[in-house]
Amino acid sequence: MQNSLNKERNIVEFTSPSKVTTDVIKGSGVSPISKSAEPVKAVQIKPLKMNSIHVIKKDGTREEFDNNKIISAVKKSATRALVNFSDVELKEICEFVDNNIIKMNRTEVTIAEMHNLVEGALEHINPSVAQSYRNYRNYKQDFVHMLDKVYQESQRIMYIGDKENANADSTLVSTKRSLIFNELNKELYKKFFLTVDELQAIRDGYIYIHDMSARPDTMNFCLFDVASVLKGGFEMGNLWYNEPKSLDVAFDVIGDIVMAAASQQYGGFTVAEVDKILAPYAEKTYQRQYDKYLCLGLSFEKAREAALADVQKDFEQGFQGWEYKFNTVASSRGDYPFITVTAGLGTGEYEKMATLAMLRIRMGGQGKKECKKPVLFPKIVFLYDKNLHGEGCVNEDLFKAGVECSKKTMYPDWLSLTGEGYVASMYKKYGKVVSPMGCRAFLSPWFERGGMNPADENDSPIFVGRFNIGAISLHLPMIYAKAKKESKDFYEVLDYYMELIRQLHIRTYDYLGEMKASVNPLAFCEGGFLGGHLGIHDKIRPVLKSSTASFGITALNELQELHN
Repeated sequence: MQNSLNKERNIVEFTSPSKVTTDVIKGSGVSPISKSAEPVKAVQIKPLKMNSIHVIKKDGTREEFDNNKIISAVKKSATRALVNFSDVELKEICEFVDNNIIKMNRTEVTIAEMHNLVEGALEHINPSVAQSYRNYRNYKQDFVHMLDKVYQESQRIMYIGDKENANADSTLVSTKRSLIFNELNKELYKKFFLTVDELQAIRDGYIYIHDMSARPDTMNFCLFDVASVLKGGFEMGNLWYNEPKSLDVAFDVIGDIVMAAASQQYGGFTVAEVDKILAPYAEKTYQRQYDKYLCLGLSFEKAREAALADVQKDFEQGFQGWEYKFNTVASSRGDYPFITVTAGLGTGEYEKMATLAMLRIRMGGQGKKECKKPVLFPKIVFLYDKNLHGEGCVNEDLFKAGVECSKKTMYPDWLSLTGEGYVASMYKKYGKVVSPMGCRAFLSPWFERGGMNPADENDSPIFVGRFNIGAISLHLPMIYAKAKKESKDFYEVLDYYMELIRQLHIRTYDYLGEMKASVNPLAFCEGGFLGGHLGIHDKIRPVLKSSTASFGITALNELQELHN
């Protein structure tokens, strides 16, 4: 037994892959797949049933031999090497391992021997996958270096802070914890998700993967469908919320929804056309207050005036409450979510009242009476339509209020729906608004029946309820310089890195698609995302079909200067 252990220890300590495989094969009396390899001397083998063979794990426990675990392991290694094994190749690997275990003429095999047998099979099927499998086996040594790096970063965060994200206050304990976890998550992502070529492209500066610390867990920015979640009530945190019956409650509940849902993603979180979302609840408040004042003996006109004043007060207090909440209460990620609201197109009485109240509150600012200043969140985007906001038009007063607010606070941002370009074209043709997700990300169309392309002339695009799975940017001047240095066509080099990004996005879709709806119940179970009415144990893959993946560009102007 001691000799056997020594032999196993020597095998594991070899650094040459080929020597490991060769020694294991020789020492175990097994034969390699390669026909050119030396034949193994015939041995008297007692027939064994594979289900009578047990694998001795690293912790000393025994486990019944199972080929399915081999298939799962080699598939993962193949995926990391961007290889897809055929059923024939998988069968050949399993038969190789089975035959060689039988030739050992033992009922127990150590996990180290199993790994080396699988590695030996992979060497002959596909050496790149064998290397991927070997790298994964050596993860313990890599973890030492990885955790040391994370530790060094954690010390910097604990005592110096972090200014990488202006939305995160790194002086807070909760934020420090989140930042330290993010460092670990980032290193795990680089180690176990990215290929060697992708890592090289990052380190050389040709591409930049945004938010590596969050990409393994969740999706990027979105247009969250708050109205769909509210309708009919919903469940959040094991508690059932009834649909609000008044405006003040609607503000509170929407604030809770936004904070809870935004914590489960990264990037911008937009509530599109918030004026239209709030209007029905303003109507409910008005009707309740109007009836109350009539019962108190007020005339119809006086009752209406008093009820509208109450609605106006609820709007102002509601928007002020949002400004307090969204700028002071950090999410569970440790940062303040990048929340955006869009408004300005509603022409109804309560819709206009909502937009005007929001602009008025932003102009007033928050803080001590003598030194109030405008807040950052929610970021306001004014949706401008010259046919609604032009001189003499129904919403001209909203336009003037928006201009006045911009003069004093640099808010709102302005999005023209009747100018030129993609966003305007969608509005002109379909009457659909492409609100920005956060500050600058706009979804491409997804049609109700046709998907990426319209099924017919009556098919229309959907934007609200959709999201992005991540963004990766190309550093154009670096790519241009590389093309010049290597005497290659710029577009040939550019295409290489675009394909690199494309394959990374595809793997991200596949990876996220295996997650369960319970990772973000408001989005995937309560209707926050398009098609998001899944059971908590359902995989989210069906919902991903309408999501987008971003190719970003860096330094376009500098590229032009270099070229000229």
